[in-house]
Amino acid sequence: MFMGEYHHNIDEKGRIVIPTKFRESLGDKFVIAKGLEKCLYVYSYDEWNKIVEKLNTLPFTKKDARTFIRTFFSGAAECELDKQGRINIATPLTNYASLTKECLIIGANDRVEIWDKAAWDNFLSDNSEKLEDIAENLFLDGNY
Repeated sequence: MFMGEYHHNIDEKGRIVIPTKFRESLGDKFVIAKGLEKCLYVYSYDEWNKIVEKLNTLPFTKKDARTFIRTFFSGAAECELDKQGRINIATPLTNYASLTKECLIIGANDRVEIWDKAAWDNFLSDNSEKLEDIAENLFLDGNY
């Protein structure tokens, strides 16, 4: 499980440090993809394969399925850590997530997410007041 929030800067070559706590769980090679809300998702190969299996069950005759699959897979790339614990994020991915300098790397249970700091701050601001309602709607049975 990935959890926590880490502040790191992306350099002019598109390199960013992956927190030590995440490196072992991600493995030597992993996948980075366009996420929702204009962030990047980073998956271990085990988690990536679970997503691929689920996506393989979608009917190719449905336009939404084709659109999502094309967008998701075309924006994905294999990554590996360098000796300093950094990854090099391809320019199309840094552009997609508007990564310029200050970034946040967060644990999100089964994946790591990379956010532009300003985008993360906006996300938190936009959702902080709704969090109680979101939790209530997600856990309608009251067990949490």
